[in-house]
Amino acid sequence: MKKNDKDTSLFKSYIAKNKDFEVDKIKTTNVNILLNRVRLDQKRILKKRIVFSIILAGLVSSLAIYFII
Repeated sequence: MKKNDKDTSLFKSYIAKNKDFEVDKIKTTNVNILLNRVRLDQKRILKKRIVFSIILAGLVSSLAIYFII
């Protein structure tokens, strides 16, 4: 009886190790890809802010010139 118990416990532990490996394999992501995505998002946000500030400065200056003349 003891041999049967040992065999089943080894088999169960082998299955548990395989399940943990599969879960770890699925959840891993490449950190460099995530960092590159963040950098690209920061560049897009910076470009949007620059364009917005240029348009805003243009509108303010055009209104100032209109009211002066």
